[in-house]
Amino acid sequence: AGGRLQKSVSPRVAAMSFAKHTDVNRFGYEWQRHYTLLPEHGAQFKKWVMPLTQADFAGKRVLDAGCGMGRNSYWALKWGAGEVVAFDADPRTVGAASRNLSQFPNARVLLKSIYDIDWRDEFDIAFSIGVVHHLEDPLAAVRKLASAAKPGGKVAVWLYGYEGNEWIVTFVSPLRRLITSRLPPALLYRLMYAASIPLYLFVKVVPTRSMYLSQLKGFKFRHIHLIVFDHFLPSIARYYRREEAVALLADAGLTDIVSTHCNNISWMVIGTKKS
Repeated sequence: AGGRLQKSVSPRVAAMSFAKHTDVNRFGYEWQRHYTLLPEHGAQFKKWVMPLTQADFAGKRVLDAGCGMGRNSYWALKWGAGEVVAFDADPRTVGAASRNLSQFPNARVLLKSIYDIDWRDEFDIAFSIGVVHHLEDPLAAVRKLASAAKPGGKVAVWLYGYEGNEWIVTFVSPLRRLITSRLPPALLYRLMYAASIPLYLFVKVVPTRSMYLSQLKGFKFRHIHLIVFDHFLPSIARYYRREEAVALLADAGLTDIVSTHCNNISWMVIGTKKS
């Protein structure tokens, strides 16, 4: 049934399995607080999945691995996907996704770890947006996605890019690893209010040629605060050079890999499963 939580494993087992490899509890706090779908999410999804288009999703069976509060699944469904199976590993996150996708009878929301994917040759498109770069074993996760895709199907992974984010790697990442990722999420959430004010004022007032900062000009403060919080929250955050992003999919056995530089700061890499 549309958007209902279907527990493929017990919540405790799924959370323990995933927590060994990622900041599942920290992201659960994030999506418990920020679960509202926004019009901006549609524009973001369109950019993130390029060069895939609405026509590529129409009528297709789609897997959303690490769905968060369901915003990417929502747009895949709005684009006409025949079925979307979305999953995440934290019960709070899955609860938010279930609410956001409840209007779609062709959506299923599961409590599952990306490492525990047990589908084989089932999905036309298996995508993961904003998840793999936070994992302890990214290659194992992409191999699981490849296993779930049909022969000839697409595996699409959106990753933080190194190119365009050198300043984050130099200045933000050490602070995140040593300090902010160790703080309780509720405390960090409050602290990031102060850190978000300069960015909010900058994007609203200062002209910029940056594609990403130009996109932020239309965002409300709450959304910008979430972006800042998200960057300082996890203990693991990898920033991939183009060749590293392509190699990740190639090492998982995918072919015909296409890379797109999204907003000049991130990579969408799409590979095809061998027929």
